[in-house]
Amino acid sequence: MSAPLLKIRGLRKSFGETEVLKGIDLEVGQGEVVSIIGASGSGKSTFLRCINVMEMPDEGFLDFADVHFDYREGARARPTDAQLRALRARIGMVFQSYNLWPHMTVLQNITEAPVRLRGVPRREAEEEARALLARIGLLEKQDAYPSKLSGGQQQRVAIVRALAMKPEVMLFDEVTSALDPELVGEVLTLMAQLAREGMTMLLVTHEIDFAREVSSRVLFFDNGVIAEDGPPDAVLRTPRSERLRGFLARMLHRDAIDTAHGETPA
Repeated sequence: MSAPLLKIRGLRKSFGETEVLKGIDLEVGQGEVVSIIGASGSGKSTFLRCINVMEMPDEGFLDFADVHFDYREGARARPTDAQLRALRARIGMVFQSYNLWPHMTVLQNITEAPVRLRGVPRREAEEEARALLARIGLLEKQDAYPSKLSGGQQQRVAIVRALAMKPEVMLFDEVTSALDPELVGEVLTLMAQLAREGMTMLLVTHEIDFAREVSSRVLFFDNGVIAEDGPPDAVLRTPRSERLRGFLARMLHRDAIDTAHGETPA
């Protein structure tokens, strides 16, 4: 077997007296799609933010391709600001809020980071941005401002903006949770396409059916630890723990309520 693209050992993170991550170990191979599920407050989003060091872990180790970080206090391999910028250029992240710059057009939103951070000539960056927009059917919106787009369109542009940096891994943090139900499908379609094309992805999601369809593995986070880890059918159809069975039952109940109100279930 080839070495994992991403390897995390003993990752811990606290906020004040609250320990949110309690020693996470995880290896992710090239092209894997890892879905992360669990109740609110279980540490899922904090874990993603620690991977690209938007939150600095308190302890643990991260190996990513040729990068090695040691987060122990005073450790020689504790990341520098320059190393963090380089890491974030290689690990893209998309949030539940779109975070597009409102004063820039769609095209400017996509090209700003490649031009400023990767040194791509502006004309080349614009050509690549237009190709990405054409791929998701939004080329005609290149000169529009974010306020003129629907929520689903804004989220797809946010994903394309991350892809424009040519990342090796993509992190998705509940990217459909802020969308109206009728707009969820267009974003999930784009993410499923990325999965089919071999993009390495970690995604926090409550879309259980989507996780079952696209994932190579599913992780169940519970109280700051990975309580279950395995293939989608094993984790989602035959869960070992009562906690996971209860969580999945709540998700099914929520979907039943959404369906009764005419909304698209997860």
